[in-house]
Order: sequence, then C-alpha cells, then structure tokens
Amino acid sequence: QVQLVESGGGLVQTGGSLRLSCVASGSIASSMGWYRQAPGKQRELVARINSGDSTNYGDSVKGRFTISRDNTINTVYLQMNSLKPEDTAVYYCKAILIGKVYWGRGTQVTVSS
Repeated sequence: QVQLVESGGGLVQTGGSLRLSCVASGSIASSMGWYRQAPGKQRELVARINSGDSTNYGDSVKGRFTISRDNTINTVYLQMNSLKPEDTAVYYCKAILIGKVYWGRGTQVTVSS
C-alpha cells in the first residue's frame, strides 16, 4: 500500500516558480510522477521518474519543469519555473508499485496573467 500526500501548490504570477512535493508513505514505488488536470480537460502527464532515475516530461513543460526524487525520505519533487497561465490545474502525484497505481488527492496550482 502507498499513500501519497502532495503539497506546495498555490497562486503565482506568470513567470514565477513553485516547487511541489509528494511524500509517499508505505513502500517505495518503482515509478512516481506528476499529472495535472485543468477544468474541462483530461488528466495529462507532466513528468515521471522511474526507479533508475530516468525521466519523462510532457511536451508543454520540457525545459521549464524538473522532476526529482529523494528515496531516503520517499519524496518526489516537481520544480516548476517560468510558469504560464496554461499551467493552471490540479496537480496529482502518482505512484506505481508492483503494477498497482496510487494517486494523491491533488494540489491546486494557479498562475495569474
């Protein structure tokens, strides 16, 4: 079992930065990532990091966002720079452990223009 708790969301102006954190309790997941969902849109991949620290990013965030993890404290981070209004969404942490998928409850990120 894995429980995920996100934090770090908030309101920021265009061009600003935020860092999201996701703490996982329970077992260390093999893959962890961040997804986001804006009103009226489907949930989409933002970034994910695998057990070997390989990473994948959604096209819209490449070069602006960085995902990292600290396995000693079971935490994954998402550093978001150069934020744009279109980054406004609820950001969800996702973990995969032995083929089972777990989601956090999400944290709101709002970027004002």
